[in-house]
Amino acid sequence: MITRIIEESSLKTSRQWIEEATNIIIVTHISPDGDALGSSLGLRLFLRSLGKERVTVMVPNAASSAFRWMPGAETIVIHEEDHAYAAGMLAEADLIFCLDFNEPKRAGRLNQPLVEAEARKIMIDHHLDPAPFCGVTISHPTISSTSELVFRFMHGLGEMERIDEEIASCIYTGMMTDTGSFTYNSNQPEIYQIICELIRKGIDKDLIYRRVNQVYSENRLRLMGFVLYRKMRLYPRYKAALISLSKEELARFNYQVGDSEGFVNLPLSIENVEFCAFIREDNEHIKVSLRSVGDFPCNRFAARFFRGGGHKNASGGEYYGTLHRAIAQFERGL
Repeated sequence: MITRIIEESSLKTSRQWIEEATNIIIVTHISPDGDALGSSLGLRLFLRSLGKERVTVMVPNAASSAFRWMPGAETIVIHEEDHAYAAGMLAEADLIFCLDFNEPKRAGRLNQPLVEAEARKIMIDHHLDPAPFCGVTISHPTISSTSELVFRFMHGLGEMERIDEEIASCIYTGMMTDTGSFTYNSNQPEIYQIICELIRKGIDKDLIYRRVNQVYSENRLRLMGFVLYRKMRLYPRYKAALISLSKEELARFNYQVGDSEGFVNLPLSIENVEFCAFIREDNEHIKVSLRSVGDFPCNRFAARFFRGGGHKNASGGEYYGTLHRAIAQFERGL
């Protein structure tokens, strides 16, 4: 039996707002990952099954090509590609879902048009300390992924029969990617009850895994080899590791969005490495991803040194400065 953890008052208000809405936008965070996309695309399909014809997923910037196969991915509006068009859509919406982020700044340049939008807003998220910018806030940091929460949202509304294979595939993708293929944040038994329900809907979980984790471009594979041979540093005293990449190094391998997905996890396969950082130079800032195993709270590390946060074993942040100084900041924290 799947526990009903979402408050009835939140479900009741959400149902009313959905019924009254005619133009719904689903927004997620900058650099959307599998959970952001899985929860958003799954919710879009669910809302359309309720008869809502105008439902749009909007992302701040493009996602990895590893997720282009997902149902509805071709309909996503990318704010970075047309700021005015995306901002206009937000202004015209009468209901906005905010998925997989807990405060507006996590939506990058969508921050301002999102806050200024007069539409009702519903947050569904699993990160700590949600900001009070939504009329309904469904926040459960103990849940493995926002995709799992979206499933529980559908379950709480009593609409399980509307979950078809396409919706289930989106939800499973988000759950799988946000737990490192169920290698962290995934010890709760109900996760696997939900997976059973998704398999009953007809998903091919093995194919989903392959599409996300085992189909690489030549450039991505060569970049991975370069990272492991040239760019990985070990700190045995601290049981830590670091991977860093500059914009010049990324360009050498014709880097495309998503080509470095999962790199942060690679050093954790080394014996006695319990904490790893992947620091990548981006156009406007330094992107920091952190992973750990066991009891090391990398979310606290992210909050203290990189103005970030997340989960105990999977978190991230940003650094505004040079790549060299970002690396030095990481080393000071060890």
